[in-house]
Amino acid sequence: MRVLRAIRRYPVVAATMVVGVVVFALLGAHLNTPAAWIASLFALLIAAVTSVRMIRDILRGHWGLDILAVVAILSTVAVGEYVASLIIVLMLSGGEALEDYAAGRARGELDALLSRAPQAAHRLPPNSQTPQDIPAGAVVPGDVLLIKPAELVPVDGVLLSPEGSFDESSLTGEPLPVTITEGQTVMSGSVNRSQAALIRATAATEDSQYQRIVALVREAAESKAPVVRLADRFAVPFTVFSLLLAGIAWWVSGEPVRFAEVLVLATPCPLLIAAPVAFMGGMSRAAKDGIIVKGGATLQQLAGARSIAFDKTGTLTYGKPELTTIQPASSFAADDVLRLAASAEQYSSHVLAAAVQNAAQERGLQLSPATTASEVATNGVRAVVDGHTVLVGKRRFVAAEAPDTGDGGETKAGAPGAGQLRVYVAVDGRFAGTLLLSDTPRRNAKATLEQLARLGLEPPVMLTGDGRASAESAAAALGIQQVHAELLPEDKVRLVAAMPSRPVIMVGDGVNDAPVLAAADVGIAMGARGSTAAGESADAVIVADDISKVADAVVIGRRTMRIALGSIWLGISLSVGLMLAAAFGFIPAVAGALIQELVDLAAILNALRAVGGGSAAARPLGRIDGAAEVSRRGAGNGSKLNSA
Repeated sequence: MRVLRAIRRYPVVAATMVVGVVVFALLGAHLNTPAAWIASLFALLIAAVTSVRMIRDILRGHWGLDILAVVAILSTVAVGEYVASLIIVLMLSGGEALEDYAAGRARGELDALLSRAPQAAHRLPPNSQTPQDIPAGAVVPGDVLLIKPAELVPVDGVLLSPEGSFDESSLTGEPLPVTITEGQTVMSGSVNRSQAALIRATAATEDSQYQRIVALVREAAESKAPVVRLADRFAVPFTVFSLLLAGIAWWVSGEPVRFAEVLVLATPCPLLIAAPVAFMGGMSRAAKDGIIVKGGATLQQLAGARSIAFDKTGTLTYGKPELTTIQPASSFAADDVLRLAASAEQYSSHVLAAAVQNAAQERGLQLSPATTASEVATNGVRAVVDGHTVLVGKRRFVAAEAPDTGDGGETKAGAPGAGQLRVYVAVDGRFAGTLLLSDTPRRNAKATLEQLARLGLEPPVMLTGDGRASAESAAAALGIQQVHAELLPEDKVRLVAAMPSRPVIMVGDGVNDAPVLAAADVGIAMGARGSTAAGESADAVIVADDISKVADAVVIGRRTMRIALGSIWLGISLSVGLMLAAAFGFIPAVAGALIQELVDLAAILNALRAVGGGSAAARPLGRIDGAAEVSRRGAGNGSKLNSA
C-alpha cells in the first residue's frame, strides 16, 4: 500500500525508475541503440513538459531555475549521454519527493502538536460518579469531566479537585510540571500527571486553548515560505553564469560534451529545496519553544527586525493587577464605590475588571446585576446598577459625564508608582472616587529588553492605552525611554507605521492590540491565554506567558535565515567548484549527475540544522518557573480600561 501511494504521489519518479531499469537491462543485453532511443525519448518528453511549465512562469514574470535542468537534459541527449539525462530527470522529478521527506523531518514539532489533539472525554453525569465516554467535540461548558492519569485535558476548564499536577510542555515549552490548585485554570492539551482529577469545562472544544493553538499550527504548516524570493535572488545570475561557463568550456575545448558535463552539475535543487526545508525547520523549532510562527515570511522579518514596540498591561507587566487602595470622594463610602464599580465591571472582559470584582468578593460585597451595560472600547464601562448610572474607566472617559472628576486625588496622593493604575468611578454624573490597582512588571521583562538590545534592535517603544503617569512609571522601572500613553487602537497603528527603522516588531496581548499587531511588520501576541483576536491578527503567538520568548523568536528567525542562506551558498559553491572541474574535462557527465545528487543532499542536510539548536536568548535571561507563572493566570484581555 505504501508503494502504491508513493507511485500515485510521484508518478514521474516511478516512470523514470521503470525506464531506467529497462534501459540498464537493454545495456546489459548489449542492445545499446534501443536503450539510447528509449532513454532519450523519455528525457525529451520530460524536458518538453518542464519547458511548458517554465514558459508559463516566464510569461507571469517569474524567471525560475528550470531552464538549467531543461538545457542539461537537451545537451546530454544531444551528445549521447542518455544515462546522464535519465539521472537529471530523476533528480528533477525526485526533487518534490526529497523536499517532502526533508520537510516532514523539519516540521516534526508542528505535526506532533496536530496529532496530539484530544479526541475523547470522560463526562460525569449529574448525581453520578460513573463517567461516560464521549467525543471531545460533544463537551459543553459546565460539564464535569474526569481526567485520568497520563491523559490529555480535552477542553479548557477549572480544577475541582484540591490539587493537580499537569505537564504543559507541549503548549508552553516549559519542561517542569505545573501544580494547579482548586479553582485555577487547566489548559486543554496539557497532560494530567499522576492522579485522577476533576475539572469543570469552561469552553467547548473548538473554543479551547489547544484547538486555537492547533488552528494556528495548521495555518503555519500550510503556509508557504518565501522560497520564490530567495531563489529569485540567485536564479538569474546563477543561470547566466552556468550557461556562460558551459559555453566557454565548449568553445575552448572544441568538444560539445563539455557543455553537457558542466550543466549536469548546475541543477537547482539546493536553491529550490534547501530554503523551504530551513524555514519549515525554523517554524518547528519555534513551536518546540512555545512560539507558533505562522509562516516563513515571518521568520524572514524577525531575522531582519531593527525596532520593536510593546504594549504595557499583560505584555510588559503580568496583567493581573490587585486592588491596593480605594479613594472615595467626600460624599461616597469606600465599599459603595467598590460594589458599584464591581457590579458594572461584570460586563467587561478586561483583566482590570476581574481585579475589581475579585476585590469586592474578598470584602464580601454583594454585586448587583445591571439593567443595561455597554463597554466603550479602550475607555471603560457604562452600566445602570440599582437604578444608578455607573461609569468605570479612564479619567477622561469618566470626566466627560462627571465634570467634578479632577485628577482623582492624584495631586494629593502622588503619581502612581511602577505598575500602578488608577480606575475612575462616577455615579449619576458625579465623581465617586478612584480605585488604585497594582500590576507589577514581569520579572524578566527588563532582562528581555536588554537581550533585544544586545541583538542589535533599537531602544524599545511603549505604546499603551494606559494613563501617562502609570505608563511612564512602569517604563522608568524597565529602562524604556520612549513612551506613548493614552492611545486609541488607531493611534498605535499610526505610531507603528511611522517608526523609521524597519522591519518593526509589535508585541501585545489584548483585543485593542489586534489592529496594530496586524499592521506591524511582525505582530507577536503574548500568551494564547489572552485575546483570540490578538492571536488571529498576529504573525506569531507566544503560547507560554513568558516575555523572554520574544527575544527567542528573534534568535530563531536569525538562525533560520542564516541556515537557509548558508544552505543555498553551500549548494552554489559546491556546484560552481564542480562545474569548473567539469569545464576542464575532469568529471564525465554521468559521474557529474551522480555527484550533483550528493551536493543536493549536503545542502538539504545543512538546512535541517534549523530544526535543532537551543535558543540563545534562553540562557542569559533565565526562565520563569512554570508554577510561578501559572499562579498568575487571569482573565483574558479585552478592551483596555486602564487609567492614570
